[in-house]
This record gives sequence, structure tokens and C-alpha cells, in this order.
Amino acid sequence: MKTTLVTGANKGIGFEVAKQLLQNNVFVYLGSRNLENGQQAVDELKSAGFNNVEAIELDVTNDQSVKEARKTIGEKTSVLDILINNAGISGGQPQTSLSATMQQFHDAYETNVFGVVRVTQAFIDLMQKSDQPRIVNVSSGQGSITLASDPTSAYYNFKGAVYQSSKSAVNMYTVVLAFDLKDTLFKVNLVSPGFTKTDFNGNRGTGTVEDAGKRILKYAFIGQDGPTGKFFCEETNPLTGEIPW
Repeated sequence: MKTTLVTGANKGIGFEVAKQLLQNNVFVYLGSRNLENGQQAVDELKSAGFNNVEAIELDVTNDQSVKEARKTIGEKTSVLDILINNAGISGGQPQTSLSATMQQFHDAYETNVFGVVRVTQAFIDLMQKSDQPRIVNVSSGQGSITLASDPTSAYYNFKGAVYQSSKSAVNMYTVVLAFDLKDTLFKVNLVSPGFTKTDFNGNRGTGTVEDAGKRILKYAFIGQDGPTGKFFCEETNPLTGEIPW
């Protein structure tokens, strides 16, 4: 049975991803900043008949929390097959380039960028023992500089200096990560789940968590002949999924 860690998985897209992984007979470590919230999510999944799931206290913004999570999971398994870096925040309002505060930038980057780096570096040793290691970093089409500067893009008028720049940053980290792992068994990709209706956006999204989860799992399960170091958003490009940087 494959093992997976999903960060920020106690609600929203992360919770749906955990559920779909369980439906595919994968053991899930459900990462949650608040252990009580994580346990409630696990209880809900178990009440639905899924037993191969365990809540892990994991605050991606805290070095010690990530180290403790690595220690806890390392005591339970010697191999981690899939890492889904899903935890993220919007950065709050306002988000114009001239009015967003330094605290907003700091908080968003701490979660959306540094959190991805922390967790990836902490768990890479367990993943190196897998025969099919997969890393999926959950990004956003809003992180595409090409689309953000294209007046014909569907979301051109939706600008956010904090959130968008943090996603662009994690996109570049992922490109370099994939490059550093190119001669290994790893597949490392970015997936934008699309404008999904969740608490994250005040339930203004137009897509479902079910579709978002399927888009993420597609790249968590890709074969050895699949892509690495690519950026996908099937909402923007239903044909091949790949979108510009």
C-alpha cells in the first residue's frame, strides 16, 4: 500500500484529496496545523468507511512542527510515496501592489513558499526510498506570469500582489526541484486545481472539490513515462492541461 502525506488536509481541497486517495487504497497521513481539526477530519473519513488514515499535527510555517511531523511519520513508515503540498493561504486584503502590507507578504510566503520548502526537505529522505516517488505542489493559474499579463486571460482582472507572487515563487522552486531530481525516479509537478468553491475564496469558486481532487491525483499517480517539472491547470487548458509560466 502506498503512503501519502497531504498538508492542509483537514478541509477544502486537501480533505477531498485525502478522501480520493483513500478511495484508491492509499494510506494517508492527513496533515493539519491544528491536531483537533485534523482528528475531526479523520473521524469523518472513518465514519464513511475509510480506515487507512491518520491525523498528523503539521504547521508548515513552523520548523519544529515540521520536524516533529517527520519524526512521527518516520516512526510509522520507512517510505513515503507521495507528497502533496496543499497547504496555502490567500494573504488577506488589500492585495494591490501599493497597499498590501509587509506582514501580508511575510505570512503568505511563510505558508505558500517556505512551507513547501520545509516539508519537501524534511520528507525527501523517506521519499527517496520509494520506487515511484511523486511530489505535487498545489499552485494556481494566478501564479502564471504569462496569463497574469495577458488581457485576454479569463482572470486577467483578478489581481493580488501577495497571493500571485507567492505562487509564482513556488512555481520556480518546483522547476528547480524537478531539475535537481531529474536523474532519479521522482516526478515533480505543479497543479492548479482551478477556481474551486471552498472557504479559501469565500465559496465564490465555480468548480467542485471533486474535480479539483481528480486533477491533483492525476499527477500523484502518473507513471514513470509521465511529465516532471510541468505546470498544469485543466480549467485553463482542458486539452493537455499544461499552461504557460
